[in-house]
Amino acid sequence: MTRTFDKSRLPSRHVSVGPERAPHRSYYYAMGLDEEQIARPFVALASAGNNSAPCNTTLDAQADAAQKGVIQGGGMPRRFNTITVTDGIAMGHQGMKSSLVSREVIADSVELSVRGHCYDAIVAFAGCDKSLPGMMMAMLRLNVPGIFVYGGSIMPGRYENRDVTVVDVFEVVGKYAAGACPLSEVHALEKVACPGHGACGGQYTANTMACVAEAIGLSLPNSNMVPAPYSTREQIAVAAGAQVMECLADNLRPRDICTREAFINAARVVAATGGSTNAALHLPAMASEAGIDFDLFDVAEIFKTTPYIADLKPGGKYVAKDMYEAGGVYMLMKTMLSGGLLDGNCKTVTGKTLGENIDQVTWNPDQKVIYDITTPLSPTGGVVGLRGSLAPNGAIVKVAGMHRLQFSGPARVFDCEEDCFAAVENRLINEGEVIVIRYEGPKGGPGMREMLSTTAALYGLGMGESVALITDGRFSGGTRGFCIGHVGPEAADGGPIALVEDGDTIHIDAEAGTIDLDVPEDVMTERRKNWVPRTNDYQSGALWRYAKTVGPAYKGAITHPGAAAETHVYADI
Repeated sequence: MTRTFDKSRLPSRHVSVGPERAPHRSYYYAMGLDEEQIARPFVALASAGNNSAPCNTTLDAQADAAQKGVIQGGGMPRRFNTITVTDGIAMGHQGMKSSLVSREVIADSVELSVRGHCYDAIVAFAGCDKSLPGMMMAMLRLNVPGIFVYGGSIMPGRYENRDVTVVDVFEVVGKYAAGACPLSEVHALEKVACPGHGACGGQYTANTMACVAEAIGLSLPNSNMVPAPYSTREQIAVAAGAQVMECLADNLRPRDICTREAFINAARVVAATGGSTNAALHLPAMASEAGIDFDLFDVAEIFKTTPYIADLKPGGKYVAKDMYEAGGVYMLMKTMLSGGLLDGNCKTVTGKTLGENIDQVTWNPDQKVIYDITTPLSPTGGVVGLRGSLAPNGAIVKVAGMHRLQFSGPARVFDCEEDCFAAVENRLINEGEVIVIRYEGPKGGPGMREMLSTTAALYGLGMGESVALITDGRFSGGTRGFCIGHVGPEAADGGPIALVEDGDTIHIDAEAGTIDLDVPEDVMTERRKNWVPRTNDYQSGALWRYAKTVGPAYKGAITHPGAAAETHVYADI
């Protein structure tokens, strides 16, 4: 142990200091702790580990490894677990309604465990899409010193001498439905696409938010792109445990790190990597926990001026393992900082600024994944915000790897994803149509489902570039094609998307950032008079509660007022 701490101002004094806390201490003695150990700061090791999916299977071991670092730094580790809902398994059926809701449950459960047990710091471990922002939201909400650790990505699968991911499996389903491949190809691909532990390998939501964690300063430098199976993940966990004690000693807290400038840095990294559109939900939600007003339109403005420079799947060639071998997130940020696209003065959990951390990185001109900022893949970001008469509260589209940035066509309307997927499977979708899937928003779904099964099936059918798809729901980070999500106001709130009818002309321009419905206003007024709100099948339980409290997608689909309304911060109790 390297130091001792004065607990008189730490939260854990409420459960460990003074004669009146003898009953509380008795529980710690029961778990084998002695007086000296009880006198140390209590550090939460929050793990989303489970056997639900390969994204999460190594997390508990990494959290256990972090105990060594915490003890070395003078703390007493206390591990607990929270839930996850893994999108790849929840995808394409009613289970996906639980996905975004799980982000809030994760944040709430971590908050409640830390509050209830008065922990002084936190190291958070997550591996699947919603667990990453959920953990970081909890860290910002509690504002005790903390470090985020990503469990790491999966290694790429190999099929017919090429790297593959789970998205290839989703797409081959559509290919099979089109009669373009035998069932044996589906079976062969599904067996090799996910070869072991770790989160989906492309620049999908998990890896996007892992990049965000480094860019925003909550993770150790170049820690998150290390693949899950690598033995160095244990060393990273130990280092995180040791470093969180440095943060505690210096009283360096998440809100000191995650300033508005840090959120801008994070949004730029999302755009530069062609990251998931889900980041436009999660960054505003995280910002709310810090009391920062940062919505979809702020994110979209940043995307407009950020070049796309990382050639990552699904729009590009490479996976997270390749990015790690190319130098990781800090190699990416090295060229971004040199081009004036990042604020290097932002603090990080190292105690140094982002710029100071980046100074320790040497640019590698020989790697192929990350382009120099002066020679980008495209001059504007891989993700674009849209706004117009069909989406007054905004929408978002990933354009990385797309050749077509404008689309106009007649609407083909579906009131849920299942109906649309059935039409795709039965080849009832026509080229040139703009598919509309509505009543899938945060409130209307409820739960704002992702549409990867549908979009991947379209690609498998060879229609990925010949139709557009818009929804008040979401898209997976693995989605590619002309797919616009987060359309707001959502249909459940009577937004324009609720009033679209088959055959209406919709115009989308991802260069101009517009999305419009070509219907006269007097017709829209009449339709609005006749519109009747819908009820859903979830009239009790967690989804009912979520639908009653969730806000609009452009503000992050959050369920409480955030730090702007708080009267005290947990860390100061």
